[in-house]
Amino acid sequence: MTGTNKMSISKDYRKELRDAAGSGRIRLALARAIKSYRVNTNNALKKFPHTVKMAEDVRLIKENAVQHMAELAVKAGQNIEENKGKYYIARTAEEALNIIGVLVGAGKLVVKAKSMTAEEVELREHLEKAGNEVYETDLGEFIIQKLGQRPMHILSPAIHVPREDVARLFSEITGQALPADIDKLVATARELLREKFFKADVGISSANVVAADTGTLFLIENEGNIRLATGAPPMHIALVGMEKLVPTLEDAFKVSEVTWRYANYTVPSYVSMISGPSKTGDIEKVTTYGVHGPKEFHVIFLDDGRTQLAKDPVLRQALYCLRCGGCLYECPVFGLTAGYFGDKYFAGIGAVWAKEVTKNMEKASSMAYTCLTCGRCKVRCPMKIDVPDMILELRRSLAEG
Repeated sequence: MTGTNKMSISKDYRKELRDAAGSGRIRLALARAIKSYRVNTNNALKKFPHTVKMAEDVRLIKENAVQHMAELAVKAGQNIEENKGKYYIARTAEEALNIIGVLVGAGKLVVKAKSMTAEEVELREHLEKAGNEVYETDLGEFIIQKLGQRPMHILSPAIHVPREDVARLFSEITGQALPADIDKLVATARELLREKFFKADVGISSANVVAADTGTLFLIENEGNIRLATGAPPMHIALVGMEKLVPTLEDAFKVSEVTWRYANYTVPSYVSMISGPSKTGDIEKVTTYGVHGPKEFHVIFLDDGRTQLAKDPVLRQALYCLRCGGCLYECPVFGLTAGYFGDKYFAGIGAVWAKEVTKNMEKASSMAYTCLTCGRCKVRCPMKIDVPDMILELRRSLAEG
């Protein structure tokens, strides 16, 4: 590493990486996860080989969509309103927090699905400061919340926490001596969270992809918590990055299938498609809103630097990301340090997000010079995002100030 590069990496960040790389517990947890991911993904692509070609189609869809995000957001919003929902355009993270803060208010019980966009703007912390009780309902996010830590992976936020540590945590919460048995730990989490879904005033989610021509949000999951969090409370709020928009419902189906395959699933347990609040026409065919599901449906489309990033001919590739997480399992640095090689987003591509979206220049610089530019992430990526090329462009940009 050159002297210039050393100056680009902060001392605190270097210490975090060294400590993480020296942690036997992180190495144990990641070794287990990486092995499982590779086996599962290879099996999924072997069983459904057409996914590889479909990924090429999705790349073209994303290339087109990110150039028209603002227009697609308005089109999707108009369709959401036709379906009796409401939509908002948030230009900044602060605008998004203000909109959601007004909708939620104070003193509410909130159940939240996993969302990197919510992590980006620190939504849970914002709502808690306003006097709300907020529960992460994804198992990994729940573990992280109770540990007082931050997520360490896009899809598996507690990837760095081995089962033995989860057993100790849940034993403290429940007052019972729980074994390091994964089935028992999952059952315990279910017991702790189950009633929250039905007592909650508000459910919050993001979306994996949004079809502009119908205003439909696609939410991919396996645990069932998203379906409960978005279906049981009387109000559903979705915070969605503009890069998740695609023109048509057919496009959204393709994006969803490619996403879950490269996220290591042949097929997920659940795919929810949400276009508006719950409704019925069972009495004299009169459409009435607010039945068993939410009475209110609010969607906030977040810009926060995305439309500006889309103008960069090299760095805009970051907006093509499907959040499958595959690149992280192939990254040599991430394999040693987990999400400590990251900010709100992780690894090489996370450096672009740190500079262009969350505006954390110190972290962007540190991450840009941590990336090995080895290209293993690009090989695994379904969108073939050229992270090494982006990192070189990012270093050039940072060097020029």
